[in-house]
Amino acid sequence: MCGAVEGGLSLAGVNVAKEAVIQGQVVRDGAPVGNAYVRLLDKSGEFTAEVPTSASGHFRFFAGEGEWTLRTLAPRADAVDRKVYAAVGNVAEVTITL
Repeated sequence: MCGAVEGGLSLAGVNVAKEAVIQGQVVRDGAPVGNAYVRLLDKSGEFTAEVPTSASGHFRFFAGEGEWTLRTLAPRADAVDRKVYAAVGNVAEVTITL
């Protein structure tokens, strides 16, 4: 299962107390979307990072504290933007539906 656990990715080895984690899953019609791309944009809309989703549709970013936008790009889907707030000591779990 690519390290995934029910409810999200495994946090084994991640010191959540010292990190601001944004993670989640991209789904379409209830099924995971692998090979999509999730971009992390800062509050001014500037590109910061991009990761591909795993076969199970999961992604993870380690971000600075504050408001971010997740922009998801996938074949046969319009781009989807989701606002998320990252805070040290917190895991922001996000499900993005295409």
